[in-house]
Amino acid sequence: MKRSLCFGYIYGWLFCLPLAALASCSIPSDYGFVFSGPLAEGYRQVTPETIYGRAGSDFGYDLGTVQNGSDPFFFSVALPEGSYRVTVHLGGDKRSVTTVKSECRRLMLENIETRAGETAQYTFTVNIRTIYIGEADSVRINPRETGKLIWDDKLTLEFNGINPALSQLRIVSADHLPTVFLAGNSTVVDEAYEPWCGWGQIFPRFLNAEAVVANYAESGQAANSFIASRRFDKLLTCMKPGDYLFIEFGHNDQKQTGPDRGPYTSYQQSLRKLIAGAREKGGIPILVTPMHRRRFDRQGRVVDTHGEYPDAARQLAAEEGVYLIDLHRMSRKLYEAWGDEQSKRAFVHYPAGTFPGQEEALEDDTHFNSYGGYQIARCIVQGLIDSDIPLKAFIRPEVAPYDPRFPDDPDSFTLPPTPFYSPIAPLGD
Repeated sequence: MKRSLCFGYIYGWLFCLPLAALASCSIPSDYGFVFSGPLAEGYRQVTPETIYGRAGSDFGYDLGTVQNGSDPFFFSVALPEGSYRVTVHLGGDKRSVTTVKSECRRLMLENIETRAGETAQYTFTVNIRTIYIGEADSVRINPRETGKLIWDDKLTLEFNGINPALSQLRIVSADHLPTVFLAGNSTVVDEAYEPWCGWGQIFPRFLNAEAVVANYAESGQAANSFIASRRFDKLLTCMKPGDYLFIEFGHNDQKQTGPDRGPYTSYQQSLRKLIAGAREKGGIPILVTPMHRRRFDRQGRVVDTHGEYPDAARQLAAEEGVYLIDLHRMSRKLYEAWGDEQSKRAFVHYPAGTFPGQEEALEDDTHFNSYGGYQIARCIVQGLIDSDIPLKAFIRPEVAPYDPRFPDDPDSFTLPPTPFYSPIAPLGD
């Protein structure tokens, strides 16, 4: 029986692609595209009429957009699952400030400015995946994942900002690079829609092109459900020696009840399975304690809502000899530096009418916006810098040290929003 991969309704499109067609996909492991300027040997010409999926095209502009010199646009290429090194030449006939995201709003390049007539070359790496585990099994995705720009057979890039401009694009297979897998919940996930943001989708911006991030996190997940949904089994089929696994759970684990549920029982047992599985594949596990929820007492101090779960993770890291990034402690410093009122600017707190069609106020004290997700990602990076974890060698050289007691000024933070919005909060709290 031939299998088809159907992505459901996403951003106004219904897309199904037979897996047999992907197997014979004409995109090789090293391919280039030219959007403006002379056509180099081995490159394909892209025009405004080059639309992904039109007349069977396995590359082209996507999601109803084209490059027009002013608006954000998307470009997709049908590719097998794996890791790819992507080189872009940004710039055009006008001054531009271009931000590049991949898949579900994964931040690759941030506010790259070019003058009129100037181009700049940058390289980053992207991981793409499917739901399939061999020929007979698959990940148990939840219905809200259907249609997201993940679990598919294409690489999708978003170009956004002020007059975003792309003149050339090259994609090279890079499965040999170390992969940084992320296992977690809605605080880590690649959120598809504004204004929601997990730290995992910001994290790639801080690593160089010699490592690639594969974010398997999903909203609503606890450590045990991450395993039960076969996400971990899928992750392990892609893991190789020298890869990394970040593990951050706790928000949803603590809500599970029953005689066998708790921080030092079910939670640690599931974390041990994740650690052991990664080690069996030659991977390097890294435990991350859960960040605080946004809750303050009358003295402006953070109220801890996670009980013994952070301590359980710390204890397990010591027992297993596993690297630990203590995001729980770092986030306390961060939130208290903001204070009760200012911290709302890092979370999804917006009055009605902020976004198109938003009829009610959004007041979420668990989930971040892009500014908040960015600050949490900086905490993770600083945790690497302060550790002996070999991954820190892959941090981009321009990344400055970060003290959560002195967060970035939200008034100076600029990250162009992806043009898709949803008022529906991620699963979990």
